[in-house]
Amino acid sequence: MKYFHEKIEAKWQQYWAENQTFKAQEPNAQNPLPKYYVLDMFPYPSGAGLHVGHPLGYIASDIVARYKRHQGFNVLHPQGYDSFGLPAEQYAIQTGQHPADTTRMNIEGGIDKSGNVIQGYRNQLDRIGFSFDWSREVRTSNPDYYKHTQWIFIQLFESWYNKNSDKAESICTLMQEFEKNGNTQVNAVCDENIVSFSAAEWNSFSSEQQQKILLQYRLTYLAETEVNWCAALGTVLANDEIVNGVSERGGHPVVRKKMTQWSMRISAYAERLLQGLNEIDWSESIKESQRNWIGKSVGAHVAFKIQNSEFKIPVFTTRPDTIFGVTFMTLAPEHELVAKITTPEQKAAVEAYVEVTAKRSERERMADVKTISGVFSGAYAEHPFTKEPIPVWIGDYVLAGYGTGAVMAVPCGDERDYAFANFFKGTHGMPEIKNIFNQDISEAAYGEKGGFELVNSDFLNGLDYKNGTKKAIEALEEIGAGNAKVNYRLRDAVFSRQRYWGEPFPVYYVNGLPQMIDKKHLPIVLPEVEKYLPTEDGQPPLGNATVWAWDSVQCSVVSNQLIDNVNVFPLELNTMPGWAGSSWYWMRYMDAQNENEFASEDALKYWESVDLYIGGSEHATGHLLYARFWNKFLKDRGYAPTEEPFKKLINQGMILGMSAYVYRWEYGVSEGENRKVIFISKNIIDKSIKAETMLINDVEILNNIIGSQLILSSKTQMSHFTPIHVDLSCINDITNELNIEKFKAHPLYVDYANAEFILEEGKYIVGREVEKMSKSKYNVVSPDDICEEYGADTLRLYEMFLGPLEQSKPWNTAGITGVYGFLKKLWRLYFDDNGSVIINDEPTAEMYKSLHKTIKKVTEDIENFSFNTSVSQFMICVNELQQLKCNHRAILEPLAILVSPYAPHIAEELWSALSHEGSISTIAFPKFEEKYLVESEKEYPVSFNGKMRFTIKLPLDLTAAQIEEIVMADERTQAQLQGSSPKKVVVIPGRVINFVV
Repeated sequence: MKYFHEKIEAKWQQYWAENQTFKAQEPNAQNPLPKYYVLDMFPYPSGAGLHVGHPLGYIASDIVARYKRHQGFNVLHPQGYDSFGLPAEQYAIQTGQHPADTTRMNIEGGIDKSGNVIQGYRNQLDRIGFSFDWSREVRTSNPDYYKHTQWIFIQLFESWYNKNSDKAESICTLMQEFEKNGNTQVNAVCDENIVSFSAAEWNSFSSEQQQKILLQYRLTYLAETEVNWCAALGTVLANDEIVNGVSERGGHPVVRKKMTQWSMRISAYAERLLQGLNEIDWSESIKESQRNWIGKSVGAHVAFKIQNSEFKIPVFTTRPDTIFGVTFMTLAPEHELVAKITTPEQKAAVEAYVEVTAKRSERERMADVKTISGVFSGAYAEHPFTKEPIPVWIGDYVLAGYGTGAVMAVPCGDERDYAFANFFKGTHGMPEIKNIFNQDISEAAYGEKGGFELVNSDFLNGLDYKNGTKKAIEALEEIGAGNAKVNYRLRDAVFSRQRYWGEPFPVYYVNGLPQMIDKKHLPIVLPEVEKYLPTEDGQPPLGNATVWAWDSVQCSVVSNQLIDNVNVFPLELNTMPGWAGSSWYWMRYMDAQNENEFASEDALKYWESVDLYIGGSEHATGHLLYARFWNKFLKDRGYAPTEEPFKKLINQGMILGMSAYVYRWEYGVSEGENRKVIFISKNIIDKSIKAETMLINDVEILNNIIGSQLILSSKTQMSHFTPIHVDLSCINDITNELNIEKFKAHPLYVDYANAEFILEEGKYIVGREVEKMSKSKYNVVSPDDICEEYGADTLRLYEMFLGPLEQSKPWNTAGITGVYGFLKKLWRLYFDDNGSVIINDEPTAEMYKSLHKTIKKVTEDIENFSFNTSVSQFMICVNELQQLKCNHRAILEPLAILVSPYAPHIAEELWSALSHEGSISTIAFPKFEEKYLVESEKEYPVSFNGKMRFTIKLPLDLTAAQIEEIVMADERTQAQLQGSSPKKVVVIPGRVINFVV
């Protein structure tokens, strides 16, 4: 009876679907099982589908989920789709297809309007045999999901952050405080420059005035902010959507500009986000990434007055002890004071500089430490103590989004300030560097916080960093020029996008002020539009909608033509960013069919938070920070049971692709002869030319390389070799031989239909290189192809076998045959050509030993997430049992359970062959018993004068005298002694037997 993976896997996948085998039980009093919640970062469903790198984390989480079911847990292991986003919108713009249609097609599969065959994520995931509870599937772009995202947005709008209670509270409590006492005693996270008012003044304000004031306190608010604007895409981009100053999607220019946007006060949670890292089991690298992003700094706030002006420049410094070393000041080009303080003489230069720097992203400016650029504003600030004039410069090494967007430059103590001062040394507006340390700064700044005394620093002279800082802050507070302050790098998050394919805001505008739509009228559904591009007058794509106004009487969306700003008002035209739906989705899985709430109180209380979360490290400072922020907010408002959403986080590494290259050498000849293209086999290049891009300008050398296959004219104009990615479908992945005819016929390479190929021994051998697996590199391996040829169980085992989960590792299809061979060996323990070979005989001690070694190892490995070594142990165990001719039920039943989390299809079939009904998935996991590994016998080496002559197996509980008696009676001993008596017999039980003769 042979192992037919395709039949077995189809059979059990159908069984699981029909019986909802992996559906988590609902929390209730009759459900006494402990819970375990294991979650993957849900995918964005692109039309390209999955490649073998995508399932790596899913396989690991599935092993844990299945293992926990075997242990008796009620396991929640859901899956869904992060289905809003820019890629679908861009595809819609290009093809005219609605993003909803392409998204659905990418999930469910089929043939799209362009005639492309789409595999569908769901089909691909099912084929790999994941134990997902599909009854809880979510899609962030479905109205029944995003109505709850809209509701959470409303809760944020209706909340403020009370520093006294250190949590978010209802905006009603703030209004009550204003009504009773005004705002002078309010300790809130809010906008800067809040105007004080009394209770009487508040109560006398109009409704509009009150609304404007409350916007300064709400946790989501409208503000004019600096954003990354991509005109080609017609939208704002997050920092992580920009690479080298251009958009990651399409490579379009990105500039900084000010726009009125919705923002979220994530900064209110900075300290809690920082402290919460101490409570969760995440890798130190991810924690450190978040700590750096939050960027807590302790120092002072200092205000520098602009000479002959009403303006002040506020700065935050971690080194108030260096206040007397301030040589100049620098403003970020986007700083609001730049236009206000620049002198007429410097206006043209400053405006030109600001325009140029607007084209560089913040990330690019932070990373570029070599380029120095700036311009003098013409204005001077006043030193708070000495009253000396300090020139004010504009420089792009200062960011508007960090601190106050201004720095007091102390070149003697800061490398960037030092470089800036030296670069502009001798120019108008750049004085000599002031040195306030008793250290040499002729070659570099002195940036240490120790090993110096302050000099040239008035009342701080002779002090060190600690004492100088304390005294400087006291003096600043005394004259009203500054105060001690804790600062965070974390900025409030821009929450608006000028896109179509995103969650609509549940917001309409009355006299320009935002109003929230009541919960009972949600969802506000994304409208139909003819074009997904911004409007001709620059409005977001929703500006193309003709039915996009709110009737406040009928409480419904109506035609724009009915807008009268009395009863019918315009709706918000922006949509929410991609991270909106992913910032709370794990809670929706807890109660995915609930129509009234995002999840019931009982469900939230039972499941609490995610026990194991697996996903890519690229989300360290985006999704993971926003998710923690929303979870903490919902906890504050009584909707979430825990502070942190994810107890344990594992970042899986990448599976890298083995790219293939052909090597093109183009040459032409003079006098009108045609230009030709030659492809030269990799090994010929390796043997003769060490560098692939080496310029070949010697015809004789090249003729010697390619022999008689091609004779070149002396008129040849030489060029160089160019490696070109080749689709893996054109090569033999094991021999690396190019199928030349297939290559020439491939749509990607039609330009090379008449190319000539220089072969070695009749073959063209391609070059190989390990790179990121990517469709653009044509090195993608489809899991469907692997499942077809070798089976899903082979794919699952092989991906785990490649190496530790957290590490990146190269894919090599050639190595998969070994794993496939292992499964066939496993099968042969249970079956021969005639059927089942299971026997009920008592196993031998060696069989038990092999089994329990494996139970111990696999249990420890799953608990420690070391899945690769489990696969090795399975192989060892099966080889041992094969040698022991083990067909014993008492061994093979637990072995099938052990294998089940890793290779579930074959395990189910083996369990069935053992005459069991139903699924193996909840059968108790085998327990390790130490007694089977305790040795009862010892194979002693028997030596004569220190040389081992033979071995003898004896019980370990024998005394030295008993051992000597048995060995002396052995005929092999008598043969060695040849009738004589030994001078001495040395016996150490459990270790040594030696005769001295």
